[in-house]
Amino acid sequence: MMPATDEVDVMPKSAALLFMPVDKRAFGAAIGAASAVLLAAVTIAVMAMGDADVAKGLALLSNYFSGYSVSVSGALIGALWAFAVGFVVGWLIAFTRNLSLAVSLFLLRSRAELGETSDFLDHI
Repeated sequence: MMPATDEVDVMPKSAALLFMPVDKRAFGAAIGAASAVLLAAVTIAVMAMGDADVAKGLALLSNYFSGYSVSVSGALIGALWAFAVGFVVGWLIAFTRNLSLAVSLFLLRSRAELGETSDFLDHI
């Protein structure tokens, strides 16, 4: 009679979620949205404070984000740029995490299988 389930093969659902791949588009969209909101909020806050020194420093983003300025229209343009850059960065982070997890699991599984079959020739 065979056992119904082997306790070694059963993994709790919460632990299995740790090894699920991250959706690259969703993670990119989340990071992009957070970046866009953050840049727009900082730009609006600097405009509201009226601090010229901080505005000069923030205006340096126009070197990277074409069309950005410390203004309402600049905040919208900067938010679009921040979303695009955040999406790419988030997508790359998720891709790297998924790839490193897949390679790690492959190596662990290969080592485990090799360990189980290492004495195969001894039994022949």
